[in-house]
Amino acid sequence: MRGFMLLLFSMLMGWTVYGQTNSVQGILKDDKNRIVAGATVKLTSKLDSMTTGSNMAGIFIFDKIKSDTFKITVSNLGFERFEKEFSIPKGESKYIIPSLTLQQNSQMLQEVVVDGVPTVVVKSDTLEYTMKNLKLRDGAVAEDALKKLQGVEVDKDGNVTAQGESVKRVRINGKDFFGGDVKTATQNLPANIIQKMQVIDDYGDMANVTGNKNGDSEKVLNIQIDPKYNTGHMTTLRAGVGTEDRYQATGMWMGMREGEQISVLGNLNNTNAPLFDFSTVGGGARRGQGGGGRRGGGMFGGSDGLTKIGSIGLNYRKDFNDKLTVYGSYSFSHSNNTTLSQRFQENTLPNIMQTDSVTSNSNTVGDSHRFEANVEWKPTTKDYIKISPQFGYDKSDATTGTNSLTYRSSVFNNSQAQDIVANSTAPRFGISGLYNHKFNDKGRNVFVNMNFNNAKTTKDQNAILDRLLADPNNANAPLDSIYEKTILEANNKSWNGGASVNYTEPVSEKGKVEFTYDFNKNKYDNSNKQQGFDRDGNLIAEDPKLNFDYNYDYSFTTHKIGANYLYSGDKITYSIGAAAQPSQLRGDAISSGLVVPIHRNNMNWMPIARFEYKFSRQSNISVNYSGTPNEPSVTQILPFDMSTNRTSIVIGNANLNPEFSHQLNVRFRKNDFQKGNNFFAFVNAGLTNNKIVSLSKSYFDDLMDYQTGQTNSTLVSETGYLNETSDKPFNVSSFYHYGKSLKEKTYNIMLMGGVSYNKNIGYVSTEKDDNIGQKNVARNIVLNQGLMFRYNPSENLEINPGVRYQFNHTENSLTNRTTNVSSWTPTLIGSVNITKTTIFGADLSKQFNSGYGAGINANPFVINTYLEQKFLSQQRGTVRLQAFDLLNQQTNVSRTVSESMITDSRTNRLGRYFMILFTYKFQKFAMGNPEGENRFPGGMRPPRM
Repeated sequence: MRGFMLLLFSMLMGWTVYGQTNSVQGILKDDKNRIVAGATVKLTSKLDSMTTGSNMAGIFIFDKIKSDTFKITVSNLGFERFEKEFSIPKGESKYIIPSLTLQQNSQMLQEVVVDGVPTVVVKSDTLEYTMKNLKLRDGAVAEDALKKLQGVEVDKDGNVTAQGESVKRVRINGKDFFGGDVKTATQNLPANIIQKMQVIDDYGDMANVTGNKNGDSEKVLNIQIDPKYNTGHMTTLRAGVGTEDRYQATGMWMGMREGEQISVLGNLNNTNAPLFDFSTVGGGARRGQGGGGRRGGGMFGGSDGLTKIGSIGLNYRKDFNDKLTVYGSYSFSHSNNTTLSQRFQENTLPNIMQTDSVTSNSNTVGDSHRFEANVEWKPTTKDYIKISPQFGYDKSDATTGTNSLTYRSSVFNNSQAQDIVANSTAPRFGISGLYNHKFNDKGRNVFVNMNFNNAKTTKDQNAILDRLLADPNNANAPLDSIYEKTILEANNKSWNGGASVNYTEPVSEKGKVEFTYDFNKNKYDNSNKQQGFDRDGNLIAEDPKLNFDYNYDYSFTTHKIGANYLYSGDKITYSIGAAAQPSQLRGDAISSGLVVPIHRNNMNWMPIARFEYKFSRQSNISVNYSGTPNEPSVTQILPFDMSTNRTSIVIGNANLNPEFSHQLNVRFRKNDFQKGNNFFAFVNAGLTNNKIVSLSKSYFDDLMDYQTGQTNSTLVSETGYLNETSDKPFNVSSFYHYGKSLKEKTYNIMLMGGVSYNKNIGYVSTEKDDNIGQKNVARNIVLNQGLMFRYNPSENLEINPGVRYQFNHTENSLTNRTTNVSSWTPTLIGSVNITKTTIFGADLSKQFNSGYGAGINANPFVINTYLEQKFLSQQRGTVRLQAFDLLNQQTNVSRTVSESMITDSRTNRLGRYFMILFTYKFQKFAMGNPEGENRFPGGMRPPRM
């Protein structure tokens, strides 16, 4: 630790060291002799690696150049990449380069230019926004800028949605920031140093390197720092105390110099404000392919329960030269979460209405570590190598108490109390790599990638169940009871390994053929041992349901071979071909000498199909198909009862086949940014062959109370699994967004919505020995609609009224029952400068819910407000008085629908408190502070208002 601190201190102190020799100046123009502002200009040599940007006059300047010979590289969305080598004449220390001409990119769809700078640039897979003309307050962060971009939404928990799809990862200057963690970047990076934001449909490293797209895309946000702020540092410190013993302490330091960037973040609070999202996985070379070897499984005020958190992280990037770049991050978090929840569950059974009312109180204390690194190397102009190792470690101590009441046909059946204490650890390791070689400039290319991920979970669990049983024939009879205690030890190991090869051969000016091979293997090696005890702690050795020792070892292997033809024209781009994918499921499940083999072979044929048509420079439509096999989970395939108690049983099916999912995605976009109009929509459809569905049984069985020796009849729930072969479950979802901006974005109207349809299939029974069940088709329709308005005449005033509506309809074929829930949520968010340095803000939302189960329905009215005062030299200090949930009504209500039940849930969230916060912010850059110096960074954004 001491060595690490010394290294970190030396890195921080090193930011003030600069050298100087020569200076270079140049100007950028396009092929029509127009000034090009806002372009990224890079100077590299054996001794130098510098980056800057062209100013409003198109001029770029480099100082302190050590070498007399160097290369200038210019990149800007909308133009072809420019590269050229130069030499400073002997005896001169200042060299002025003649005008450099950039050629426009023929693939560009549309751009909107304001004062010589494109404010919106549209490419086939990228939508780029510049920060020019965004009406942002001093101290704004990236999240505040995102809220003002057309087609982008940020919810109260900080989740970012672009064009109707969730943003999965964030990059800064093209590289993952803290492993791609979205909220870490958007809620901490100051907006005043950002030059551009790009929303990208990312198809993975192969598409980024070769241009060949396979599979589905994910939304990625790339934040481009203004090159003139690439040398300097910034600091944000915040501390706050409040009522209800609330506290918050946060800090950020970010330092940048040519080719190097380091960020340090820290956070300590009990206001449900985690700094990192440990479910985020870096891109890697194969972007998370395969199921084995993976990590097991809201921001301020939004996450369920009450959470105390302490976090710290370090992100580092170093561009050694134009050939070698290294970047990565380490994150640590300690959390303590307490969640209270209520659940009303309606079970789908033939001729019987069974409901469960459940309350639970859980506490989870956990530690999470995450380290990710990336090495990118370009040994030649035709070769590219990337290596990405990842390490992680999770530790969790959880205590859960649950109480439930079960009714059958409105008659009380039983009450149950269950307490579970579980401790687990989960180390993991992974590495991925890729290699790409370009044989020529005509498109002949070979791409190879690989990955390996290894994970192990060790779990110890103590569970106590105490059930009181009613006599259905005599409501006044004394209640019998069943008591049991179990101790479980589980060791679960898994790894995933894979590799793929892609070869592309040009056959014409616009066409090429592609050959692919992909290998993937998921391996599982697990063991579970459990013992049961009575109320006095005596071992119940004679009951196999409470005592077991299982081992199960199996693997799922796929080979995919495909060929397709790719065509890229001015208006039409398409890919068409076919692929074959054999799969193999192999393994054994072992219990007390009994060996159950798990052997399956399957063959899947699938088309390769992708199509894009450009109606105009502002409008296009794309269609994409993908197919994916999915192996059964451990729970689904293990043919033994692994339950912690005898009243809730789960038994897998060793005869399961893998399922195969077909996905079809259609996207349409039509924009007219000059007139302030934008519209986009998508439709996603999915259909699954051999879908793994549940067989849910609820029946009476005789269980012995080992304390008294008495046998009692009690209700038992059992879950099994089948392949659905006679019918095909499917889903269809859609979304649209229309935006209109008026008077230089003073008025903004946004209309959005969508509808989804899900056909789920399951089997249910009330007989213990029925292993077929009766088929139930659960059809679920969800309708969403929203209308938002923003009035933003200047950075000193913003008003955002809006309303959202959701309707959820479910019908079950077996029972002919239908249920409906609906929710109206009007909102009003606004802020105003009372004086130049005094700001008042408020956030109001009211929910009107109807149709939820007994005890679940709630209609919270949540009011948050704050008053903020800036002071000190250059307004570096801020004092904020804030009130959170003034009426103390915040709660979370939701409905989930499956093929065998409908569940309504309600969980507690952070309640009313008041807090006073002090913030200090400081920036210093080699080329001057951001505009007016008043625009200090928002840094760790204040708790959600």
